[in-house]
Amino acid sequence: MTRSCNSLPADGEKITIANGVLTVPHNPVIPFIEGDGTGPDIWRAAVRVLDAAVAKAYSGKKKIAWMEVYAGEKSFNKGLGWLPEETLAAFREYLVGIKGPLTTPIGGGIRSLNVALRQELDLYVCLRPVRYIKGVPSPVKRPELVDMVIFRENTEDIYAGVEWQAESPEAKKVIEFLCREMGVTKIRFPETSAIGIKPVSKEGSTRLMEAAIDYALRVGRKSVTLVHKGNIMKFTEGAFKSWGYELAATRYRDRTVSQRESWIIGNKERQPDLTAEDNARSIEPGYDNMTPAQRDAIVAEVVTTLALWPTHGDGKWKKMLLIKDSIADITLQQTITRADEFDVLATTNLNGDYLSDAIAAQVGGIGIAPGGNVNYRTGHAIFEATHGTAPKYANLDKVNPGSVILSGVMMFDYFGWKEAAGLINASLDRTIGSRRVTYDFARLMRAEGVEGVAELKCSEFADELIANL
Repeated sequence: MTRSCNSLPADGEKITIANGVLTVPHNPVIPFIEGDGTGPDIWRAAVRVLDAAVAKAYSGKKKIAWMEVYAGEKSFNKGLGWLPEETLAAFREYLVGIKGPLTTPIGGGIRSLNVALRQELDLYVCLRPVRYIKGVPSPVKRPELVDMVIFRENTEDIYAGVEWQAESPEAKKVIEFLCREMGVTKIRFPETSAIGIKPVSKEGSTRLMEAAIDYALRVGRKSVTLVHKGNIMKFTEGAFKSWGYELAATRYRDRTVSQRESWIIGNKERQPDLTAEDNARSIEPGYDNMTPAQRDAIVAEVVTTLALWPTHGDGKWKKMLLIKDSIADITLQQTITRADEFDVLATTNLNGDYLSDAIAAQVGGIGIAPGGNVNYRTGHAIFEATHGTAPKYANLDKVNPGSVILSGVMMFDYFGWKEAAGLINASLDRTIGSRRVTYDFARLMRAEGVEGVAELKCSEFADELIANL
């Protein structure tokens, strides 16, 4: 079998982490996987843009030491298997990497390579920033209102992959246990049901929310929305929501306010003589139809919240990070109809999967949507193109390299190279605004009646971005 040819660049140094703080040298070693299908095309374009931005931003004083590592079809064809241990070891050792799209191997029981990387390296945050770039074709009326950052839990929920095939001995065994031992009666067709387990832990949920709140506070965002389906799944999705509020109210008490707390304190500020009972009535429309015990609980909530007056009253709460929650299906609707009401979103895995792609569709689609998979505690991170391999366009120098370029921007932001990141963002604005774009945007622009559109190859789009830095 051919051995891995991963080799450390002669002029590179490792990124390190101590006490949660990254130390990034001027010449960091960055492992990269170019990807399958269109991966080589978009990587060749992207790496030129990333290198040019670094050279311009730092006058040659900083430079990425790229180190190719292997996964997917290229790795398999080299005789290394689909995901070599050497590749995992490189990402573990050098902390931060980037990758193109990877093919999921065909065959039963072989898991997604993307999921495997996330789980093997415990990259518990799937980070998906979504913002509008002026000039990008959009199916909605006000795409400029979209500026959100999604923190999607990346290792639990149904993506943990705990499931059994319908009518298999394992599925039957689990169903029998549930019915006989646990008293479950709601499996409608037990003989032919497949079974999946949805783990949602307090540890997994709170570390995701910790990352979201820390980010929001660090960059000055206004709110964090906890997205969940707790109205139906009370002990998994509902717990996710409750743990989020609990975390904010303890670890971040002096810097956050919940939405209900803001209502209660705001009511008191507007009406200083308002009784606790009337305050409770104003935040709960069905208050008068509740049982005495339920009403007492709401009044107790009001009293507890008003005890925060010294730190949160007299308008102080208005300068704090707002923590709120939203049911998943409602969120999918309101991120379209009220996009400017959402800022940072923290979600369970499956909800975040739907939500990130749906929001991306408003600002150009996943072809230009960046992504990152991050463990903020160990410093490990892999930034990636979020779209598929699109093999029918492979080697045609055709597709939009925006997703992997913007993932590189995320990487620069992650290790503090804000100047290089800013140059690329500004260049994208200028380039797309001048209507010099790849085929996907050109087609949509023409369909909208935009004139003067120039359709560029993938490599030509990179040339244009570099010229506009």
